[in-house]
Amino acid sequence: MDSSKKNRKKKIKMQNQLVDSLVSKAKSKSKQARVEKDSAFDKISAINSRSTINSINNSSKKKAEKRDRIAPRALLCLALVIVIFVLFAVRLFDWQIVHGEEYKKLSVASTSYTVSSQATRGEILDVKGNGLAVNKTTYQVVINRIYLNDDKMNDVIVELIGIMEKCGAKYIDELPISYDGGYVFDEGSAGDVEYIESESMLNRQNLSAEEIIKGLAERYKADNITDPEQLRAVVSVRYNMEKRGFSYEQVYVFADEVSSDVVAIVSESTQTIPAVEIQTVNEREIKNGTLIPHILGVVGSLSEEEYEKYKDSGYQLNDTIGKFGIEEAMESYLRGEAGEKTITKDADGNIVSEKETVKAKPGDTVYLTIDPNVQAVTNYSLAQNVEGARKAGEAAVRDAKATKAKQQSLLGEDCIAGAAVMLDLRDFSVIAASSYPSYDVSKFYDADYSKYLFTDESIPMFNRAFNGAFAPGSSFKPCTALAALQEGVITENTSIDCTGVYDYYKDDVVNCMHVHGVVDMIEAMAGSCNYYFAEVGRRVGITTMYLYAEKLGLGVKTGLEVSEDAGFLAGRDSTEWYEGNTVQAAIGQSDNTFTPVQLATYVATIANNGVRYKTHLVRKIVNYERDETVLYNDPKKPTVVAKTGISQANINKVKKSMREVLRSGTAEDTAGKYPMEYAGKTGTAENAGSDHVAFICFAPYDKPQIAIAVVLEHGAKSRFAQYTAMDMMDAYFNGKTAAQVKKSRWGQ
Repeated sequence: MDSSKKNRKKKIKMQNQLVDSLVSKAKSKSKQARVEKDSAFDKISAINSRSTINSINNSSKKKAEKRDRIAPRALLCLALVIVIFVLFAVRLFDWQIVHGEEYKKLSVASTSYTVSSQATRGEILDVKGNGLAVNKTTYQVVINRIYLNDDKMNDVIVELIGIMEKCGAKYIDELPISYDGGYVFDEGSAGDVEYIESESMLNRQNLSAEEIIKGLAERYKADNITDPEQLRAVVSVRYNMEKRGFSYEQVYVFADEVSSDVVAIVSESTQTIPAVEIQTVNEREIKNGTLIPHILGVVGSLSEEEYEKYKDSGYQLNDTIGKFGIEEAMESYLRGEAGEKTITKDADGNIVSEKETVKAKPGDTVYLTIDPNVQAVTNYSLAQNVEGARKAGEAAVRDAKATKAKQQSLLGEDCIAGAAVMLDLRDFSVIAASSYPSYDVSKFYDADYSKYLFTDESIPMFNRAFNGAFAPGSSFKPCTALAALQEGVITENTSIDCTGVYDYYKDDVVNCMHVHGVVDMIEAMAGSCNYYFAEVGRRVGITTMYLYAEKLGLGVKTGLEVSEDAGFLAGRDSTEWYEGNTVQAAIGQSDNTFTPVQLATYVATIANNGVRYKTHLVRKIVNYERDETVLYNDPKKPTVVAKTGISQANINKVKKSMREVLRSGTAEDTAGKYPMEYAGKTGTAENAGSDHVAFICFAPYDKPQIAIAVVLEHGAKSRFAQYTAMDMMDAYFNGKTAAQVKKSRWGQ
């Protein structure tokens, strides 16, 4: 054991000596490495020192050169900085000292609102400058959301309703529920109730009137009101407010068309209620509601659909807009531009500033081409001759029944409507345009009158002059003649033997009123020979015929600014066509239907030697002050729509044949008696009921000034249409008034 221990100790000692030797060698190598490393670093530092010295020397030279260049720039920059600081100091002095209090208030402001002011609508005048639709000043009681806290809303409404009731004045009340010992729905309220029950409001269906009032009271936090009538009144106002978009930007019109007496009482009674204001507005006033009701039109409140359509154009829910006629067609000119005011409130809801940011611009004034006297005479004469045709028809029916004649009906007893148009041949502007039955547009919003307008079977609101399409009958024959002459199918001397019945097509037999025998074009036009023009139409063909009709203004819109019908052109617009139909179309039957304004444009184009101008109603548009012209339709510079290409020689031949209608033809005994040489054409068209009758003419013959078209729906006898045209000429050429026309020898 001892020997073993000794050996182990000896072994350990030898191992320790070996380790010490290795450590000593490692330390020696490490020290040498450090020396070598330090030596290398010293060499690198020496190299870098030399480079640095060289670099510093070079840099110093460059900086000196650069300093010489930068000095002027530095001075300029310093000057600019000084100027900026001076300006800032001045501005700071203005903010803090000069306007300190003002900006102090604004500094705590939290909200600003932009409020629009109503634009003044432009006016509509006749060609002589007489007012047709003008402005009159009225007053409105309005509630301004900006000055009203939510918790005071119902209290203000209750107080305002009380004031109005004491004055005996009405406020706007459109809730379709009444109180009569209990809440009940008003008649015809289904649409409003549906809206109230919709998702946008109560979102509940099939509610009773009582449940609707309760639901709205909760919605508007008015359920603390115990009086049932007062509750209904408050709910009604709040309901209207919501419908009309009452907001900080949109005031609510509480009462409209308020008298000056009511204005004084409301102003005095609401001095402590800044939210209630009296607003001066311009209301539309129609000076003569019966003169051109179909043309003039009306303005009215925006519907929800209209608001969605026009809101991006700056319209507000409380705005008005043209609904039809010139009021609608010229809306962009008439409307004007609303002004804007920015109102700023602080965090406590107090008004701290009001500033007009956009000044309102009134709308433009529109002058029409309508001559008020000629229009009044046309209205009177048309009404009288429609009635005359009907009375003559009733008398004819009585006579036919008494004599047991073959035909005992459809003799004009069903004539209740008609239309007449006169154009100025200088530029095809409308001098007069009348539709009968007519109405008073100034009563359009009267409830009882409005009900009549929309329920009367004669449809008084329908503008037969521009939208009524009628078969023209023989008044189409000048078109057939022009096409045939220009295409070389006939000459004015081409003769055809009329036997009374044209039966070239067995399925389209054309009867003539007489057996005319051998007639040429002029004789056939004067006597309105159906046989002659049926044969001529067959030779021309339907395509050629309707192409000429289009150029002459038939079957196409004339260019009016207001709504008009395009009519219907046989062959071109027909869904099916047979060869035999052409002969019917040639005499103004078949599918041909044209408006009176188209017929007037057509005869005006013939009088104008084949050049068709744009038919129009607007003479000029000026600014509201009437010292600047915005648009002018100069009669000396008409707009050419089409040139027919018909030779002057052929135009003259047809004019000559139309003059013969008055000298020796179908109009000799009536229109031929007028003391002026002019040209025209009668027309009688078969249809369901008594025949339609028409008369077209231009006058004077040598130097035409006007063109006229008159159509009597189921008039049966053309003389009544001729009477109207003669009265219109008397008004234009002789200045006769409606009162004077009554005494004329041809007036009815």
